[in-house]
Amino acid sequence: MFDFLVSALTFASLYGLMALGLNLQAGYAGLLNFGHIAFAGVGAYATGIAIQAGHAWWSGMALGILLAMTLGWCMARLGRKLASDYWGIATLAIAEILRVIATNEGWLTGGAQGIGAIPTLADGVGFLVMMLVLLAVAALLCQRLADGRFGRALRLMREEPQLAACMGYDLTSLKSRAIMSGAALTAVGGSLYAHFMSYVGPDYVLASETFLLWTMLMIGGLGNLRGVLLGVFLVQCAYSLVPFAKDHLGFDSDLAGALRLGLIGAILLACLMWRSEGLIPEKVRKIT
Repeated sequence: MFDFLVSALTFASLYGLMALGLNLQAGYAGLLNFGHIAFAGVGAYATGIAIQAGHAWWSGMALGILLAMTLGWCMARLGRKLASDYWGIATLAIAEILRVIATNEGWLTGGAQGIGAIPTLADGVGFLVMMLVLLAVAALLCQRLADGRFGRALRLMREEPQLAACMGYDLTSLKSRAIMSGAALTAVGGSLYAHFMSYVGPDYVLASETFLLWTMLMIGGLGNLRGVLLGVFLVQCAYSLVPFAKDHLGFDSDLAGALRLGLIGAILLACLMWRSEGLIPEKVRKIT
C-alpha cells in the first residue's frame, strides 16, 4: 500500500510539472496547444539518447530543454499565419509527426521498443521528495511570472489582443516566450518521467496524453495554479483508484480501463455543467 501511494504521488508530481507548462500557454496566454505532450516526449527521448551514448543525466535533460524550446519557437512562428483553432490542429499534427519518427527511426530512438535501462535518480521515496520539491519550486516560479509584467501582458493578449498590440506589445514575441517557457518546464517533466520509468517509448507522445493534461486544467481551473494542481490530483486519484479497486474486487482489465475513462469523463462533464470555469477559477482583475 505504501509503495502504491508513493508511486501515485510521484506520477501526480510528474504530470503536475507538465500541466504547469501547459497552463503557461493555455491558461495565461489562451493558446490552444493540442501537441503539448511533444515537449515531454522530446525531453524524455533526449534523456534516453544521451544516457545510451554514455553522457550524464543532466546533459540529457539540458539537451531536452533546448530541443523543446526550439520546437516551441517553431510552433510559435507557425502560428503567425494561422488562426488559433487551425494552429491547435497544426500542433497536434506536429506531435503526431514526432511520434511517427520516434516509432520508425530505430537507429536513434529504439523504434517501437523504445530505449530502456535509463537509470533512476533516487529510490522511490527519495524520488518522490525530489519531485515534490521541484513541483513546489516550479509552482512558485510560475506564480511569480503570472503576477509580474509578463503574466499581465499574456492575460491582456488573451483577453484583448488588439488592445495589447495598440499598447506596443509584440504578440508574436509574447506567444513565443509563453510556449518556450511551458516547453522547458514540460521537457523537465518528460526527462524525469523517463528516469522514473527507466524507459522511454513512442507511447509517451500519444495525443491522449495531451488531452489528459487538458482535462486536468479544465477540471481544476485554467489560469489558476491552485486549480491546476487540484485538477492533477483529482485526475490522478481517479487513475489510481480504478486499478486499486480492480485488484480488490477482481474485475478484468478491459472493464478497469473503461471505468477509468468513464470516471474521469464523469468528473469533467460535471465540472463543465456546474463549474465551467473549473473548481478554482481564475480571478481576473477588472477595471470598473
